[in-house]
Amino acid sequence: MSRKRAPRALLIAVVVLGVLLVVVDRVAAHVAEGVAADRLRASENLSSTPDVSIKGFPFLTQWARGEVDDVEIGIGGYEASTGGGERIRIEGLRARARGVRVAEDGGGATARSATGTATVPYDELLKATGSGPVKVLPGVTAEVVGLADGGHGKVKVSVAIATPVHSSTVSVLSTLTVEDNQVRVHADALPKLVADLVGSRIRDITDFRQTIDELPGGVRLDKVEAAGDGVEITVRGADIRLAG
Repeated sequence: MSRKRAPRALLIAVVVLGVLLVVVDRVAAHVAEGVAADRLRASENLSSTPDVSIKGFPFLTQWARGEVDDVEIGIGGYEASTGGGERIRIEGLRARARGVRVAEDGGGATARSATGTATVPYDELLKATGSGPVKVLPGVTAEVVGLADGGHGKVKVSVAIATPVHSSTVSVLSTLTVEDNQVRVHADALPKLVADLVGSRIRDITDFRQTIDELPGGVRLDKVEAAGDGVEITVRGADIRLAG
């Protein structure tokens, strides 16, 4: 081999080796994602396999030191606990776990921290308002019949009020807050006619709370805001169990 061809051959060899290393690293990451997804499905009793995406490069050096920097997780649907033996459906959970430590035996993983977002459909949150009309005065009943996006992070609560001579539906804008893993709905103000008719008793109908507990890995509610398809929740946690 001539002296001119030697550097070129070496360069080609280095490039080929680099490409092979990248391919091996990506294949290893893909296999690890599949294993992690299967274990997460089993540990959280999910109805379908979640999406798991390992970020950062190279993956193999992260695996060798026993900690993966960044992992994205997607769960299409999840049945959370309401704290009273019932379940509530949340959809589109997208979470990001950082500092994922893998057990030496490969049987489990925990994350130093995790944040995520999901949606609670309005029809699911509506269940927290109770079932059927509630008597607020002799001959007068009230019932929450609908929840919707009220704009600017508020939720619009529609209340059907029935009297012996007339029935109507009124809407109030309500503020959403989070406290102790509960979504709390509080009407900002009541229409004067409603307030004059039934007074503060109507707040027993318009104001309600819903526990959302036992979320994946033990994350907890952090923030909540009304949106088009439902209530968007933000979750976060530390030392989160991902699998095992």
